[in-house]
Amino acid sequence: MKFNIITIFPDLISHYANESILGRGQKAGVIKINPINLRDFAEDKHKKVDDTPFGGGAGMLMKPEPIYRVLENLGALRKQGLLNKILGFAKSAFSGQLSAVNKNKKKVILLSPRGKQFDQRMAESLAKLDELTFICGRYEGVDQRVTDYMIDEEISIGPYVLAGGELGALIITEAVSRLVPGVLGNEESLKEETFNIKTLKHENIKTASVGDCIEYAQYTKPADFKGWKVPDILLSGDHKKIKEWREKQ
Repeated sequence: MKFNIITIFPDLISHYANESILGRGQKAGVIKINPINLRDFAEDKHKKVDDTPFGGGAGMLMKPEPIYRVLENLGALRKQGLLNKILGFAKSAFSGQLSAVNKNKKKVILLSPRGKQFDQRMAESLAKLDELTFICGRYEGVDQRVTDYMIDEEISIGPYVLAGGELGALIITEAVSRLVPGVLGNEESLKEETFNIKTLKHENIKTASVGDCIEYAQYTKPADFKGWKVPDILLSGDHKKIKEWREKQ
């Protein structure tokens, strides 16, 4: 699976993506994280990617042209979505064409506080794709035409504001990568992981609470540290009772 991350700080992405799980996944050849310097796609001599907003206001906005050029270079422009929005037709009118586009199994995501909040269900859905492209905003945001005509989805990692989208892109990349076969050393760990849909006590995800998704308490050696002891049941060797205890957590 490929992750393209469009940013003006590509080194931020590279330093994190080459370590730990993401680094191992790339060395194994099952994922590829591709930081892209947006300034490489600016055509003026100053490599300018931002400008003042029309109508006035504080700060600078990221320009649409460099972002368009990056997406065009990646073959990730949502041309069918652009046509759909310009003409104002219902999606159903182009269902055949849209299905053909979706078969490419690619998605372009803008990190934005206005977007839908990211969660594990979204990670599971995105992990079914072949390629994700993230646009990392900076300054006061991104020209609205990027949102209207160039992306598939806006995603937020939480109800707060950061300096840019790089951390959000890395968070989503890591959460999705963990679900790609071959990334984790022991894929059995996914089965009992926090927020994993397979661990829910409710069969219907819609009726499950956050508490149902939290992994049980875990302990390691020593069994007694400063008088703080591991529960006796975990030392019993009775796997059936241990399983029952964990399900009650």
